[in-house]
Amino acid sequence: MWLPILGIIIGIILGLILPWQIPTNYASYMSIAVLAALDSVFGGIRASMENKFKTDIFISGFFGNAFLAAGLAYIGDRLDVPIYLAAIFAFGNRLFQNFAALRRHFLAYLRRRLDDHEEK
Repeated sequence: MWLPILGIIIGIILGLILPWQIPTNYASYMSIAVLAALDSVFGGIRASMENKFKTDIFISGFFGNAFLAAGLAYIGDRLDVPIYLAAIFAFGNRLFQNFAALRRHFLAYLRRRLDDHEEK
């Protein structure tokens, strides 16, 4: 479970240190790709807590979701149709579902620890 969290911390530090800027034309594509990647990270943390984590599924989902979301945004721009909204809704919804599952898992863990502590 610590590996995805370590990756997030390293990514944030690198993002703050490196003087790299995304051109404004690509900002919408990157924002959707980041949302999709965050969905994969939270899904990976959830799978890890449920002892169902598989590295190949995580990596393929991480890059696949990011490229698919950015591709949908690009196609939508070319067709002048806001297809990116579908990606925002789908990944945003899954992000909140994964966060809710993580929260429930964490609270159950705290309750078990509290119960164990009270028994001693």
